[in-house]
Amino acid sequence: MIEVIRVGMADLKVACHPSIITTLGLGSCVGITLYDSKKKIIGMAHIMLPSSKIATANTNRAKFADTGIVDLLEKMTALGAERKEIVSKIAGGAQMFNFAGSNETLKIGARNSEAVKQVLNELRIPIVAEDIGGNHGRTIEISSEDGKLMVKTIGYGIKYL
Repeated sequence: MIEVIRVGMADLKVACHPSIITTLGLGSCVGITLYDSKKKIIGMAHIMLPSSKIATANTNRAKFADTGIVDLLEKMTALGAERKEIVSKIAGGAQMFNFAGSNETLKIGARNSEAVKQVLNELRIPIVAEDIGGNHGRTIEISSEDGKLMVKTIGYGIKYL
């Protein structure tokens, strides 16, 4: 039987085959999925902010791109995933609200997306697919069977990456 694992906001989970990991409500947050196709190990993080360096006294490392992705990778390798086999698919990073002016601080979705891409690049994990930006929320689900990422978007339907 396939285990379905839910990832909350500022959370991360890993799993072996057969399993599905899902997260709801990606607005400006970014969902990062990692997949090792040889071992069929999957992982997902639901990050809220680009950098832990801007926070004080926050112990939830899964909340931030710079620490959450590193922790996700460590959990996957602890399960037996091989770093050289891991690829990533990402979704989210929307601009959910319109703001007057061009204050970059308010563009959290774009800042999250950029931070996620930078961390994955530094870790040498290729991004093989993405559904980033726009002004709509997403729900995502990754399968350990084939690493397909299902992206559900209200008004835009379902697509597979």
